Amino acid sequence: MTSGNKYASEAKEAIDSHSDSLRELSLQIHGRPELGYCEEFAHQVLTDYLEAKGFKVTRQAYDITTAFVAEYESPAAIAAAASGTKVKTVGFCSEYDALPDIGHACGHNLIAIAGVAAALGVKAVLEKHNLEGRVRLVGTPAEETTGGKIPLIEKGAFDGMDACMMTHPAPADIVYATILSVEGVIVEYFGKASHASASPWEGINALDAMVTAYNGIGLLRQQTAPTSRVHCIITCGGQAANIIPEYAAGKILYRATNTADHKKIHDNVLRILNAAAESTGCTVTITKEMEFQPVPHNELLAARYAQYTTELGVKYLPRAVQEAAPSGSTDMGNVAHYVPGIHPVYNLSSLDSIIDPTLSNHSTEFTAKAKTDVAHLATLRSAKGLALTGLDVLLEDGFAEAVRVEFEHNVPKSGVSSLKQMQSALAAVSNRGCGCH
Repeated sequence: MTSGNKYASEAKEAIDSHSDSLRELSLQIHGRPELGYCEEFAHQVLTDYLEAKGFKVTRQAYDITTAFVAEYESPAAIAAAASGTKVKTVGFCSEYDALPDIGHACGHNLIAIAGVAAALGVKAVLEKHNLEGRVRLVGTPAEETTGGKIPLIEKGAFDGMDACMMTHPAPADIVYATILSVEGVIVEYFGKASHASASPWEGINALDAMVTAYNGIGLLRQQTAPTSRVHCIITCGGQAANIIPEYAAGKILYRATNTADHKKIHDNVLRILNAAAESTGCTVTITKEMEFQPVPHNELLAARYAQYTTELGVKYLPRAVQEAAPSGSTDMGNVAHYVPGIHPVYNLSSLDSIIDPTLSNHSTEFTAKAKTDVAHLATLRSAKGLALTGLDVLLEDGFAEAVRVEFEHNVPKSGVSSLKQMQSALAAVSNRGCGCH
């Protein structure tokens, strides 16, 4: 029996004891959706709640207005640290930003309370038995846009963690989701305005450049690996129909499963954007807006989480099928490249692991599902899996060290190593996968 398992029932009971207040917290956040870096209400109610539960809370953490850190360390941990002994730390993440117009269509109200619940479960055990250990919950804004975890990494929010974990609602239960890298760029074309009827030959059409780029990206998809993605929108196409547009702009996102594929699609996109400028006589500015890394799964953490959630009633498909499910991207990938981590997803619409093929993240239907009783219970079940895994990190002899060795060995090779295996597995799954950014 592992040290974490010894206290499993206490951690689960602690999470269940807070179910009603966590449900209320989730519904409050769901009812007041806020965009990235504007999550003032969510920041307030989450930090108030955590402070009331006995956590040491830092609001507006690291000079980020809607970020926070909530931490608990036992008296034994405080004494050990004071004597110079390294105290193990397990971390969890809460997200709470929404999407424009459709609100919590990615279920971040649930992700918010999942992190809180996991931290509560670990805290209850450490506190009751005065065990050496520290739990840190990081409130991370703006996952849907530029990624609030990235500046938090740079500012030290994840320093000293032996592991950091989070969970995400989806239409299916998946431990080994292939969560892609994503890079976003803004492209701006500059031409010369002129009268579109009287003297169009005097103008340089920036919209022509943007349309050329858009079409080039569309053609690029034919030569893009089926595990990679590229999307583009035109955000500005001119000022008036009777003026040759002197300015046009767009946003492009491209994704891949590994570093080599990411670089290939990045280079191809940039060639297209620059060629569109040259072919139309425009000048171009390309600005990187954000970059999320793929999520490398720590095998030991993932196996423990899968074990605990299976014992709680989750039924998982074979790993190859899980890995082949279509997916989005998340800044948790950057965290899991910094410290050992996992980012499982769980089925918010069924406690029996029944996949709804009509449901997908970033839809109004998902927004509605994110406030149901079933979604709440599924969230707490996943949070229990995180909490029990976190306790193993803190309390099981040698486990945190083994997790670190696995991390050091495998993270440089993150991503899907076998394209052939991925292609063969793609046919085995629904076209509805997990969705993040």
